Amino acid sequence: MSSVRVLVGTRKGAFILSSDGKRQNWQVDGPHFGGWEIFHLKGSAVDPNRIYASQASEWFGQVMHRSDDGGKTWQTVGNQFQYRGEVGSHQWFDGSIKPWTFRRVWHLEPSPLDADTVFAGVEDAALFRSTDGGQTWEELNGLRQHGTSADWHPGAGGLCLHTILLDPQNPRRMFVAISAAGAFRSDDGGESWLPINRGLKSDYIPDPEAEFGHCVHRIALHPARPQVLFMQKHWDVMRSDDAGEHWYEISGNLPSDFGFVVAVHAHEPDTLYVLPIKSDSEHYPPEGKLRVYRSRTGGNEWEALTHGLPQQNCYVNVLRDAMAVDELDPGGVYFGTTGGQVYVSADGGDHWQSIVHDLPAVLSVEVQTLP
Repeated sequence: MSSVRVLVGTRKGAFILSSDGKRQNWQVDGPHFGGWEIFHLKGSAVDPNRIYASQASEWFGQVMHRSDDGGKTWQTVGNQFQYRGEVGSHQWFDGSIKPWTFRRVWHLEPSPLDADTVFAGVEDAALFRSTDGGQTWEELNGLRQHGTSADWHPGAGGLCLHTILLDPQNPRRMFVAISAAGAFRSDDGGESWLPINRGLKSDYIPDPEAEFGHCVHRIALHPARPQVLFMQKHWDVMRSDDAGEHWYEISGNLPSDFGFVVAVHAHEPDTLYVLPIKSDSEHYPPEGKLRVYRSRTGGNEWEALTHGLPQQNCYVNVLRDAMAVDELDPGGVYFGTTGGQVYVSADGGDHWQSIVHDLPAVLSVEVQTLP
């Protein structure tokens, strides 16, 4: 029987949660890197023992880690990301006289084809790639040198490249999302980039329908249908059926169209999940009720999933990298909260249970489905 490994990054360390295919009983391992902010962990789809982790500190800069034994032991990799004497600086050494400084690595995305290839999205917005398991990195600088980049401005969370999607059917195609610049697509392996924000509307920018400047919170796709994208932005849940060329709203009957997460069921391309948050100033569920919403129709028609979730006095947030799905059948859905809870549904959202609670604030949740 297959099993699952849930990788949880928190404000004060990383935790690894393990269970068999029933997903009822769980082992909790951690904290790894206790006391340190672990912004993101993600495992390889090629090598089930390979996990990458991003550790960030305002004092000591960015540190990258890799495990080759499922998280039992770790090694520090990526010595190009170093502290060089300035508090809060993460400096990138690319051979130039003056290193370029960024704040942290927000998101790690291992290649679905090669365990040693991994991408990193950073703040301020830039994209990096390693082809040797994180030991050395190169910037795909076509993104940062895009003609619109001089006019990109940070959202409340910073100018962060927080989402990287790799098209499993086209190794040259990839998508990224940046807060608050928008979504971009590359069709040539990251050499050049196209803004894909047509149809987005953001009333808080000078031109509500501008080519860029939209605060995109998350995008998702299904591997079997990578031209269909789903987006949770700063207000509005959106869909594109043509790889981001055009977007249209699918918020439908949601109680709020503000939120940070969106995920697609592993086996059902038209089944997606969001978790509404009351507003951009009140980062907690509407009415204090923690509800995941599911659409089985690709959007517009949504149902509240509440069984096992607190339905009163719940004022947690769920951050943009803190929801994931597994590949088991029936499919599992997972999310973590800023209150330190991690929830699982082993039946696609119909019923929920708490795997663990009282962790530090959860920053990210990822899942490895293991043979």
